[in-house]
Amino acid sequence: MAETSALPTGFGELEVLAVGMVLLVEALSGLSLNTLTIFSFCKTPELRTPCHLLVLSLALADSGISLNALIAATSSLLRVSHRRWPYGSDGCQAHGFQGFVTALASICSSAAIAWGRYHHYCTRSQLAWNSAISLVLFVWLSSTFWAALPLLGWGHYDYEPLGTCCTLDYSKGDRNFTSFLFTMSFFNFAMPLFITITSYSLMEQKLGKSGHLQVNTTLPARTLLLGWGPYAILYLYAVIADVTSISPKLQMVPALIAKMVPTINAINYALGNEMVCRGIWQCLSPQKSEKDRAK
Repeated sequence: MAETSALPTGFGELEVLAVGMVLLVEALSGLSLNTLTIFSFCKTPELRTPCHLLVLSLALADSGISLNALIAATSSLLRVSHRRWPYGSDGCQAHGFQGFVTALASICSSAAIAWGRYHHYCTRSQLAWNSAISLVLFVWLSSTFWAALPLLGWGHYDYEPLGTCCTLDYSKGDRNFTSFLFTMSFFNFAMPLFITITSYSLMEQKLGKSGHLQVNTTLPARTLLLGWGPYAILYLYAVIADVTSISPKLQMVPALIAKMVPTINAINYALGNEMVCRGIWQCLSPQKSEKDRAK
C-alpha cells in the first residue's frame, strides 16, 4: 500500500479522527495498567517468583503493543492535518517489526503462563527459576526471529488501510505471503492456543471439582481467540480470495480489537491476582506501605 498525501480510500476526516481516538484510549489504558504491573514487580519482593516472571514477560509484551498503538494513534491524528504517514518508509518497517515482535511475545507469554500454572497447580511444585528464565528467553528470541523474517524478504511490512500503522502486508496474498503466514501461524498462534487450552482444561479436570483452583480457566483462551482471531481470519481470507473486496473500514477492525488485548490481559493476570494488586497498591501509595511495614 503506497504512502499518499490524501486521506485513505473509504475514510473521511471524522472517521480517521475517530479511529485515532479509539487507538489513543486503548494505548493509554494498556500502557498505564501494564506499567503499574511492571513497577509492582520491581518494588514488591513477594512477586519476584518464577511464575510471576512469566506474567512480567506478558506485561512487557503488552506494553509494547500499547506503545505501538500510541504511535498509530498519533499518526492517525497527524494524518488529518498532514495527510500522510509521518515517519517515512523506514519508520513503517520499524513500526511493523516492533508491533509484530510484541504481538507474538504476548501470545506466547500467555501460553507460557498457562503451562506455568498447570505445573504449579497440578504437580504441586514450584516452577524453577531456570525453567522460567528459559521460557521467557525462548518467547522473546522466537518472536524476534519470526518478526525479523519479513525484513529479510519472507513476508513484508506495509501500511494498513488507514495508513496510520504498519503490519504484515496481506494485500497481495501471493506465495511468499502464504508460505510465511501458514508457517508462522502454526508455531506462533495454533501451538500457543493449543497449549493454553490444554493446560487450563487439564487444570479444570484435576482441580476444578475440588475447589482448589483459584484462576480463571476460560478467559485466557477466549482472549487469544477473540483478540487475535479476527487477524487470523483476515489473513486466511487474503490467501483464498481478493482482500480488496473487503471494505477498508472492515479491514481495520482486527487491528482495533487486537489493541484491546493488553488491557484485558492486565485485568486478568494483574488486577485479578491479589498479590499483584497489593504490589500495584504499594506503587500507588508508597508512604502507606512503609507505615504498614513499620507496624
